[in-house]
Amino acid sequence: MPSTNTTVKDLYCSKCDQRYNIDDVHTLCKCGGPLLVDYDYKKVAKILNPEIVRSRPSNMWKYKEVLPVKDEANIVTLGEGGTPLLKAQKIGDDLGLENLYFKDETANPTGSFKARGLGMAVSRAKELGLERLIIPTAGNAGSAVAAYAARAGLKCMIIMPKDVPAPFLVDGAYHGAEIELVEGTIKDCGARVAEKVKSEGWFAVATLKEPYRIEGKKTMGYELAEQFGYDLPEVIIYPTGGGTGLIGMWKAFDEMEKMGWIGSKRPKMISVQAEGCAPIPKAFDEGKESAEEWPDPHTVAAGLRVPGAIGDFLMLRAIRESGGAALAVSDDELMHDTRELAAKEGIFSSPEGGASLSALRKLIRDGVVGRSDRAVAFITGSGYKYLDVLQEHMR
Repeated sequence: MPSTNTTVKDLYCSKCDQRYNIDDVHTLCKCGGPLLVDYDYKKVAKILNPEIVRSRPSNMWKYKEVLPVKDEANIVTLGEGGTPLLKAQKIGDDLGLENLYFKDETANPTGSFKARGLGMAVSRAKELGLERLIIPTAGNAGSAVAAYAARAGLKCMIIMPKDVPAPFLVDGAYHGAEIELVEGTIKDCGARVAEKVKSEGWFAVATLKEPYRIEGKKTMGYELAEQFGYDLPEVIIYPTGGGTGLIGMWKAFDEMEKMGWIGSKRPKMISVQAEGCAPIPKAFDEGKESAEEWPDPHTVAAGLRVPGAIGDFLMLRAIRESGGAALAVSDDELMHDTRELAAKEGIFSSPEGGASLSALRKLIRDGVVGRSDRAVAFITGSGYKYLDVLQEHMR
């Protein structure tokens, strides 16, 4: 197979459907909407099928015909993707569930699902000739972009809140990134990034403000389909900050249906946030199409402390179209379940993964998840990046 990917078409706006040339550098649409990648799915279906996918190495690049990197020489990889789908050994019995699974994204390079999105964003940045990347982050995204930028030989700057867990500072620095700490939340980091972009010419790889992180995240949806024999599970529980993973998986399911790999059946998509920062559950409960910015956001789960997401309308759309739900859990609940995951399943999760389990308890209580339903709870990041936070909660 030639190294040039000819299945990539163009970019389109998720709000107004304006089209853009994928060979040019883009951020958002003129209308402010996030841009998404479109492919020639008929062409893909002629050269790629589940049997071919199964024969390839277990990483996210096995789906290269539906990924945006045109020349394989530009792929920047550390082995991301191909993470395990673990059947619950003890917690499923505790909860009365026969088919509970954990998608363990801690197995990715840099310890979280962010490796998928930033591996893709850095690969495309390299392909487009960009040399200086900047990101606002609560932690894991900074770790990932620093590692992939180092691998690609690109300059990297990370803007993080001053109260970010210490391990994120260490690994960002060791990967050679320039780091700046600011007061406040990721929103304040985003404002600082915008200043740097304007004054110093950095290119921002912020969530959904460039078109390619979501393309890496969507491979979680492709993997789940493959791991379930292309019979999608009934429920997906996903901790959401910016929500790129949830939106990306929803895009993946649509793509697979276009190629004839799956039918129209979809999992219920469940968005989980923390009670101290829950704009998506609030908007969902109020029947709104977009979310209001959350005032005074606070939670020990740093990845969930996102007061406003540019892709809020896409999250809410996917949740409603799937018959899913959006709910919030307390810090006490998610920290309890972070420990449960380690003690009962051997999964040392970040607090965000604990939130998935806490949400599952509520979904069972409310009758959303039944005993025989195949439910997948996402463990998005490793507890090793949160050692100071976890140690504090041992006291």
